[in-house]
Amino acid sequence: MTATTATTAPPNAGRTEAQEIHFRSDRNAKIRMYIGLAVLVIWGLAPFYWMVVTAFRDVGYTFDSSPWPTHVTLDNFKTAFSTDRGNHFGAALVHSIIIGIVTTAVAMLVGVFASYALARLNFPGKYVVLGVILGSSMFPGVALVSPLFQLFSSLGWLSGVNYQALIIPNISFALPLTIYTLTAFLSEMPWELEESARIDGCTPGQAFRKIMLPLAAPGLFTTAILAFIASWNEYLLAQQFSTPSTQTVTVAIAQFTGAQPHQEPYTAVMAAGTIVTVPLIIMVLVFQRAIVSGLTAGGVKG
Repeated sequence: MTATTATTAPPNAGRTEAQEIHFRSDRNAKIRMYIGLAVLVIWGLAPFYWMVVTAFRDVGYTFDSSPWPTHVTLDNFKTAFSTDRGNHFGAALVHSIIIGIVTTAVAMLVGVFASYALARLNFPGKYVVLGVILGSSMFPGVALVSPLFQLFSSLGWLSGVNYQALIIPNISFALPLTIYTLTAFLSEMPWELEESARIDGCTPGQAFRKIMLPLAAPGLFTTAILAFIASWNEYLLAQQFSTPSTQTVTVAIAQFTGAQPHQEPYTAVMAAGTIVTVPLIIMVLVFQRAIVSGLTAGGVKG
């Protein structure tokens, strides 16, 4: 009686030479893709990582070249919120939140109706209007500083608590982005659903509110995030038009002062930068879930 042994075929058994070449080509392409993604991730996260490491590092070791957290302390965050040296970072956070929310709300309110009309209606000069809107977003902000400064000075908006001096220019920058992004998104939506709702007795407003807006939720969330981030990060106009009562975080961080004259408080600046970045990360993570759920939600129930 003879014993039989089972042999395991190699992974490439049964493949032709052409199939083997194709398999190796796909594998090499995937390897190159993952390497490229790793490089992009490291390139994008390395500055943020170094900012966080410096934010938690003792001020006496500011220029320590160690890539790992050393001499960890929370004093830099206390310094960022301290008003003893004329820093008003806490108040600036509140100002930036107010300006960002109002800017985003107005830009979305106007942008959603404008983009809906551009995506749904056909009229002469439609693409010219869209091109003008896109072109206005390319206009350099520095060219607006002088005329806006003269206008706001005449209106008395450069003193006291006047958020409109910052909100109105931010809207002018956020609105073209909002309209262009939502127009591209709404153009791909199934308009047959709106027509079906109209046949079932909905008015145009009801069809837009009950059918199209829920389906457009992913695009709305994405556009709102982009508009808020643009307002949150704006520095040029905020540096010119803000007052101590409306100073934003970007201006407040740029005006941080150290314990000694001509001393740059790098660790406190990095701590403030970390605090400013964290809300954006949290907001993106929260709304990303809403975007994913919006992509899978909706539909016609029979």
